[in-house]
Amino acid sequence: MKKNRKVLAAFLVIVAAAGIWYYRSRSSDVPLVQTTTVVRGGIVKTVSATGSLNAVNTVNVGAQVSGTIRKIHVNYNSLVQRGDLLAEIDPSLLEANIRQSEAGVLSALASLQEARANLAEAKKNLERNRELFSRGYIAAMELDQSQTAYETALSRTRSSEASLSQARADLDYRRINLGHTRIVSPIDGVIINQEVDEGQTVNASQSAPTLFTIAEDLSRMQVEANIDEADIGLIRQGQAVQFTVDAFPDESFVGSVKEVRLAAATTDNVVSYTVIISVENEKKILMPGMTANVSVIVEKKDDILKVASSALRFRPSADSGGSEFRGTALWTLEKGELVPHRVKTGIYDGMFTEVEGEGLVEGMEVVTYMSSTSEGRPSSAFGFGGRPR
Repeated sequence: MKKNRKVLAAFLVIVAAAGIWYYRSRSSDVPLVQTTTVVRGGIVKTVSATGSLNAVNTVNVGAQVSGTIRKIHVNYNSLVQRGDLLAEIDPSLLEANIRQSEAGVLSALASLQEARANLAEAKKNLERNRELFSRGYIAAMELDQSQTAYETALSRTRSSEASLSQARADLDYRRINLGHTRIVSPIDGVIINQEVDEGQTVNASQSAPTLFTIAEDLSRMQVEANIDEADIGLIRQGQAVQFTVDAFPDESFVGSVKEVRLAAATTDNVVSYTVIISVENEKKILMPGMTANVSVIVEKKDDILKVASSALRFRPSADSGGSEFRGTALWTLEKGELVPHRVKTGIYDGMFTEVEGEGLVEGMEVVTYMSSTSEGRPSSAFGFGGRPR
């Protein structure tokens, strides 16, 4: 009895193994088919780039005279208005130069008064000698000498007048330089950078050193984005822009294309163009220098039929008749057979593509992938086989 039970158990094990083998061999002949649905909706085509945020107008405030910084009246992030005092340079040396120029003006004025007196005397002598010469009381030589003396006095007077004008101009110049010791804000804005400290010496003899950087209005900013030359032809003034910054990854900001600059920049043999994007910063959370991840909306369509782009890349194997079809098509599975539907494509966003064609309706299931059957034999379930290309 026990022997019969062992035989029966062994028989059942063999039958089960055979059934599993048969099921797996049959299943391998059935291809795996993946599909997607044609849906109705919108597509937004964008051009992506990176850029940096900057104030619309940034002014570098420099020093026009050399000297030691005596006092600084502002700090980082200080709000300033046009004409506000930012810093003072020690005016001692320039004040001494002004006193020297004032003395030079007085000296030139005295020289001019002396020259005018000599001129007046020379003129009288010339007129008297002319009268005497007409009566024959003096010789012509003496008249000529008085004429020469008059002309010399006139030249000295004009030279003294020029010297006085030069001395006054020098005084004005030094007074203007004294005014430059007071560094004032040229615009309304906020201090975003400070390059000097009190007690530091600045030298303006070569070029004006930058003391402060002022951003005019941070409620309005701009993104300077670098667009690849392959995409720059799609960019137009006024196009809408969306962008994010690393500081606020969950928040999206908007702007619009303000300007496409013509100057090209080449980096590692890659040519790009600078696109200026206007941005409203009413919350004042965007800061100069932040990196912006930009998406320029170059085209947008609503209420269209669209499908995953992978469906348009699907092509059945030659065994399934895929090589016989030419053109762009979506493939459906109808009664075990692949049926092509010729379509015309429109805009795409990288994931979805606009499609239109005869018989194409919302909700249609189209094939995106089909696996091969075992040993390359056609599937008994569907009548086709082979891996898509």
